[in-house]
Amino acid sequence: MAKKGNRVQVILECTEHKESGMAGTSRYISTKNRKNTPDRLELKKYNPILKRVTVHREIK
Repeated sequence: MAKKGNRVQVILECTEHKESGMAGTSRYISTKNRKNTPDRLELKKYNPILKRVTVHREIK
């Protein structure tokens, strides 16, 4: 039985890592309420490859 509601799963990807050209990616999976946050989500999360907190943006 499927859940009803506006909550959807989103993928967050590091913006600084993507620009640096280093191997690998830093991605997190989170959820958001589509009704309250219709635009793309942007959070500060820890990047284990760069070993610091960076901005992660929604890609899907």
